[in-house]
Amino acid sequence: MKIALLGYGKMGKTIEKIALNRGHKISLKANQTPTSEELNAVDAAIDFSVPHAAFQNLSACFKNQIPVACGTTGWLNQYQEAVELCKQHKAKFIYASNFSLGVNLFFELNETLAKMMRKFEAYQVGMKEIHHTQKLDAPSGTAISLAEQIIENSNYSNWKHPAKNLAKNELGIEAERIEDVKGTHTITYTSEIDSIEITHKANSREGFALGAVLAAEWLANKKEPGVYQMKDVLNTLKS
Repeated sequence: MKIALLGYGKMGKTIEKIALNRGHKISLKANQTPTSEELNAVDAAIDFSVPHAAFQNLSACFKNQIPVACGTTGWLNQYQEAVELCKQHKAKFIYASNFSLGVNLFFELNETLAKMMRKFEAYQVGMKEIHHTQKLDAPSGTAISLAEQIIENSNYSNWKHPAKNLAKNELGIEAERIEDVKGTHTITYTSEIDSIEITHKANSREGFALGAVLAAEWLANKKEPGVYQMKDVLNTLKS
């Protein structure tokens, strides 16, 4: 498969290594929006760029019907517009706040635990995420996804960052930036009696990179156009 890497920073370089190890070719490495001519030479694109560039990159891919897996966060105010554009051009698209297979299993665990804890109102839920100091957005896209899962399956109505002066129905998210931390997310249910805690800790960027490459492979092999989720990829891998 010929891959376009849209955003060639640390993640782009890690994705390149994983993709080459899996027998793929990197046909384009770009830190700017690709042209139609450049996209003609690729089978799929992986976007790990920056928030202000992501939508333009996606638009270029959709218009050229290039399947694209996007892991850039901080641009989701335009997500619905991207979905409509993908449908309009009958393209294929996966956005994930985190492509790591472990994190996506963690999403399933988080959803299950939230459903279990819903009726136990003595427990207050809180969340903390820690990332490297170069991360541009806070809270992380993964933390927001986890919070939205909890809200959907609990009595909480919204999340708040920073986690100060919370109302009863607000889920607080703490965000901390420490040098060279790949990504840690912890969810804690606390009562006066005890606490229940689940944590995912990334040990390297390779988990994110592998998941992104697997998503691009899955999209390239998918016959039907559409907007998909990492859960769709994960379900295929589990079957």
